[in-house]
Amino acid sequence: MNIPFGGPCASNPAAAAAGTPANKDRKMASAEHLVLDLSNPDLRENALLELSKKRELFQDLAPLLWNSFGTIAALLQEIVSIYPVLSPPNLSPAQSNRVCNALALLQCVASHPDTRMLFLNAHIPLYLYPFLNTTSKSRPFEYLRLTSLGVIGALVKVDDTEVISFLLSTEIIPLCLRTMEMGSELSKTVATFIVQKILLDDVGLDYICTTAERFFAVGRVLGNMVAALAEQPSSRLLKHIIRCYLRLSDNPRACDALRSCLPDMLRDATFSSCLREDPTTRRWLQQLLHNVAGNRLPGLQAGGGFDHMLVN
Repeated sequence: MNIPFGGPCASNPAAAAAGTPANKDRKMASAEHLVLDLSNPDLRENALLELSKKRELFQDLAPLLWNSFGTIAALLQEIVSIYPVLSPPNLSPAQSNRVCNALALLQCVASHPDTRMLFLNAHIPLYLYPFLNTTSKSRPFEYLRLTSLGVIGALVKVDDTEVISFLLSTEIIPLCLRTMEMGSELSKTVATFIVQKILLDDVGLDYICTTAERFFAVGRVLGNMVAALAEQPSSRLLKHIIRCYLRLSDNPRACDALRSCLPDMLRDATFSSCLREDPTTRRWLQQLLHNVAGNRLPGLQAGGGFDHMLVN
């Protein structure tokens, strides 16, 4: 979700100068100074703001944050400090902005290859789950949910079964499904992207399709989102929804169930104009419809699908 900071351009003297060793040293010294300020409660708010704004400028900020004394503890302190205002919902815009700056730094740690697994092994994503469990639609809460989803999104962006296995050991699926139902368009899109990345991993697909309850929980939310998009189209969100359905169709039992529960609006021309400029998603949708229209698998005709599991 963040635009990567580009390297210096040879045709731009100012940008080229910014990439000199002396300039890099100054940037690193500035980053180190701000990271030290995080451990001082009186200086922390400004340090959070400056680091979150400039985090793309500082190379290797993530290892610096992780390895400097007390820094991660300070960031977690910022997160835990607003738990009391989550329920009943009483989060102010200033509180939301401050904790989201801390979350932006944790997203930096979650994105970096040297710190991603350390971040995961410390179970830090669990500290974010109370934010994803909120239901208030006010801007401070929506911003908090969206930034928290950004941290999880950074973890799943790199294909790694170990990351997926960890997330599946937590309640990430129901938390994402909740956001997919009640969040803003942007937070719905990020939550659906996370579910998509989980499904694209074989471990994730097997997990969702192991029980009828899990499959139909995901299918119900995806179906409701399709119905809502018919009223307020979003090609970006629709793309992730179709990719989730297509991946589900790779599982024989799920594909069999989709023959009866795939929304009709994906079968007709409801979204033709929405997908006119997106050949990739149109191709995914065609493949999905081809998969679902295929002959029933012999083993499923005898009651081996999800319907049989629900009855029993």
